[in-house]
Amino acid sequence: MGGEVKLDRWGYQVLSYGRERSVILEASAHDPNCVLANILTAQFLCSSNPSRAPPHLEAAKAKLQQATAYEKAVFDAVSCLISPDRDDDVAYELLSKLLKDFPRDLVSLKKAQVLCFYMGQPDLSLDIVQQVLPKNEEEDYIYGMLAFPLLELGQMEDAAKAAKKGFEINKEDCWAQHGLCHVLQYECCFKEAVDFMEERSKSWSSLSSFMYTHNWWHVALCYLEGNAPMRKVLEVYDHCIWKELERSDAVSAEVYLNALGLLLRVYVRGEIDIFGDRLKILAARLTDQLAEALFEYGKGNYNEALELLGPDFDANNCKTIGASDEQLDVFNEVWYVMMLNTGQVTKGERLFHVREARSYYCSREGQVLGDCILQIKWSEQVLGMLGPPLAFSTVVERLNVDYH
Repeated sequence: MGGEVKLDRWGYQVLSYGRERSVILEASAHDPNCVLANILTAQFLCSSNPSRAPPHLEAAKAKLQQATAYEKAVFDAVSCLISPDRDDDVAYELLSKLLKDFPRDLVSLKKAQVLCFYMGQPDLSLDIVQQVLPKNEEEDYIYGMLAFPLLELGQMEDAAKAAKKGFEINKEDCWAQHGLCHVLQYECCFKEAVDFMEERSKSWSSLSSFMYTHNWWHVALCYLEGNAPMRKVLEVYDHCIWKELERSDAVSAEVYLNALGLLLRVYVRGEIDIFGDRLKILAARLTDQLAEALFEYGKGNYNEALELLGPDFDANNCKTIGASDEQLDVFNEVWYVMMLNTGQVTKGERLFHVREARSYYCSREGQVLGDCILQIKWSEQVLGMLGPPLAFSTVVERLNVDYH
């Protein structure tokens, strides 16, 4: 029963754009033989930590013979979605077939609509939600999902009706709120849109970084389009979009997407000067400083490389390059090597890294990061290093870390 509860919680997180979608990891941990938990965990990990996904995919495959028809249908559709050589048309057909057989599976409907969005085919998105609507006429979330493709197809009157019905069923349905805001913007009712969204913002604290900042992006855009003072737009940027990065569970890339979208609008309007150095700060987060730093590291210019990375560098903030935690580890190690080589590591910092290293190696059952050392050696050869850096193995030796 515990696993089923966790699957239900995860489904709610998906439909409500919640920030706790990682609860699916608890479901597969609770029941490691569950096909559904494992395949959904694999999909979650494909975007958050890809190197951890294959074992869950294999675990789901191993129990497929004993799976229910529903589990097999979800497995087929999700396996296609996460395949390296995914065929979008095939994935859509699999999801469409799944929803014909199991029309009340709104999470799979959401997956299908996200796929349609990236395919640029709102007509298919509308088709598939209308396909299951008769079986879900009084359900949460269905009308927000109906409203969005209607918006994209320019059917504004029908979109407004759908969004309003979704809002009536559940006033905290952020996707229905989002749809209503779109309608109000289309009608140039900018003040009404701002008033509506700011009133509903009380329910947004549990939203994902994307949805939280995207709804505030709409508010800022309404201020901009409604010719409000630019300080109102600036306040939204500072206190409602950029401030999201202060939350420990924020997903930086999702915040940057909406921050950049707003600054581009402001720039096009010729008002970017009011935003001071905010565009420069954002650009610094998005430009390839990591590559520049590695280039300087490869040339033996450790001080220049450290200046680019900064004293508080954490490779986990570079996940936008599409790497897993394991793949990113090497950059933290390079940073620490440079700190040692330039004499910038205090005794307290050494102790912190010793503890971190011990914890890491114990958790990996003594596995040494050979790949990381190989990558460092590769950078020495390719970048023509002027002088050999301190290898990570030597760092570990100096710190007396027993990783065997």
